[in-house]
Amino acid sequence: MIRPFRPYVDNGYPTSDGRPMAETDHHRILMNVLIETLNAWYAADPTVYVSGNLLLFYEAGNKRRHVAPDVFVVKGVEKKLRPNYLMWEEGRGPDVVIELTSKTTKREDVTKKRTLYEGTLGVKEYFLFDPFGDYLNPRFQGFKRVRGAFSPIKFVDGRLPSKVLNLHLERDGDNLRLWNPATQARLPTPGERIAIEEARADEQKARADEQRARADVERQRADQLQRELNALRLTIADGK
Repeated sequence: MIRPFRPYVDNGYPTSDGRPMAETDHHRILMNVLIETLNAWYAADPTVYVSGNLLLFYEAGNKRRHVAPDVFVVKGVEKKLRPNYLMWEEGRGPDVVIELTSKTTKREDVTKKRTLYEGTLGVKEYFLFDPFGDYLNPRFQGFKRVRGAFSPIKFVDGRLPSKVLNLHLERDGDNLRLWNPATQARLPTPGERIAIEEARADEQKARADEQRARADVERQRADQLQRELNALRLTIADGK
């Protein structure tokens, strides 16, 4: 599980580039939902790090060589809180990157970032999603690393499979969902997990209330039987 917060040790590299977290509320919410959903998916694995909108530096000593993927997953590193991600210290870059394209990021997502992810960072899988379908055509794309270069991922039943995540990515209107092929179901979002837990708690409470009510009825029956037995004994005693 994620370690409790502790003050970061200043490593000399920035934690912000001064740019906004996301272009719209929808982009920000979707980014956070994807990060939290993936965090829950890998909650039991201490060697998988999930993050997003975090400055990732890829050239030691050069504070200008950085990128901030909307969502990224790194396997084989410690699961812990970080102020930023230094590739040379971690020993590896992201395995999977998801970018939520917007008006201001489209050109960068399909040119500069793609080249960076494909070459310098060695990303294994790269997914792009345009929530509103205004800037990217097609609005949902995926690429996998084949012999050092990105190759398009083919859709399977309307979804883009990720071998790295063992999940499929699926467009749901303006949203992007994660689908588990093993269970043939979507991974629950944070909001859905809360609803599931609340429903489970309500069900458990209802079951407990029913058991208490049943126990009360049994007690009342036992008390009634005892009263009838006592009355019978008195009747027999009076007859003698």
